[in-house]
Amino acid sequence: MRVTSFDLPGPVLFTPEPHFDARGFFTRTFDAQVAAEHGLDPTAFIQDSQSRSSRGVVRGMHGRSGAGEGKLVRCAHGAILDVLVDIRTGSATFGEQVSIRLDDQTFAHLYVPPGFLHGFQVLGEVADVCYRIDRAHDPSEDLAVRYDDPELAIDWPVPVGTMSERDLSAGTFAALQILLKTRERD
Repeated sequence: MRVTSFDLPGPVLFTPEPHFDARGFFTRTFDAQVAAEHGLDPTAFIQDSQSRSSRGVVRGMHGRSGAGEGKLVRCAHGAILDVLVDIRTGSATFGEQVSIRLDDQTFAHLYVPPGFLHGFQVLGEVADVCYRIDRAHDPSEDLAVRYDDPELAIDWPVPVGTMSERDLSAGTFAALQILLKTRERD
């Protein structure tokens, strides 16, 4: 399994090395030892979830306040552009983002550490995205920023399709910064 780090400290990309033969392929989708060697606690993950979305759909930009939420994300079918934005107050890379293509050809998994907004857009006709999450969901800790926030200026590669009402009514990155500073003082 190849492991890649980014300029933003925290996120890690795990890319399996599948074995192909006449039947198809076999690949490891998670390796606790490799995860532990790169700073993840493999026993911390408590929930697996999956979404299916059609072309152009954007899910995000979502995060959690409090202790945050770590997740391991992979695209089991199709292709997505996965986007992370650093919202760790005091971080030297606060507000910076990284975009990674995840698809069913590379089998790569992206670790999204606590303190990041996360979202993705479906690039093909349909995509199944799997999440391995390290905390139970607490709606009172939900954070969201609009997918088209001008300060973030995320470059979504295909026209934006169907979105949830929650995502369409999300606030701005500027409003999130004020909220984070307020919570930091409390």
